[in-house]
This record gives sequence, C-alpha cells and structure tokens, in this order.
Amino acid sequence: MVQKLIGKRIKMYRMAKGLTQEELAEKIGLSRNYYSAAERGVYSLNLDKLVEIINILDCSADEIFADVINNGYKVKSSLLSEKIASLPKEDQERILAIVDTLVTTTKQN
Repeated sequence: MVQKLIGKRIKMYRMAKGLTQEELAEKIGLSRNYYSAAERGVYSLNLDKLVEIINILDCSADEIFADVINNGYKVKSSLLSEKIASLPKEDQERILAIVDTLVTTTKQN
C-alpha cells in the first residue's frame, strides 16, 4: 500500500514537470518498464533512486511521502494553502467559507 501511495505522488509530480515515464526512467538509469512498475507500486525504489527522483522533480521528500507519514496533513495543508493563494481574491474567499463550514460541521459531529 505504501509503495502505491508513493508511486502515485511521484507520478503527480512527474506529470506536473511535463516528464514522461521514459524520460524520468532514463534520467535515473532504470528501464521504463521497471520505473512504470515502481510508479504503480509493484516494485519499490531504493533510497538512492528515490533521492534522484525527488531532486529531478524539484520537490521535497515530505511532498512525496505526504500520504504515508503521520504528519502528512501538514504538507497537504501547505500545498492547499499555496493553491488557494494563487486564485483571485473572490475565489479564495468562497473556498475559505466552504472550508470553514466543513470544519464547523465536523466539530459538531
């Protein structure tokens, strides 16, 4: 399960960088098939390859491990904050009102 979650995050950042599986696999010295299987969580990547990927994708280990570490919510919160900050003020206010309503409703339950 952990491998699949990490692979999903790597895929998300790879695609955001506009890299294909083949391009990233070549950069880290793996076959496309092996890399593809690792991204799907079938195989694990060793620490050296993970560090290479993180550096190539220009992201942090926290971002890659956000779904599998206990404090991953902090990373997700920060990423969400960045996304909201990039929107027009009216959209920011609308989203924050929705989040506020969700938090209030959750606390009541």
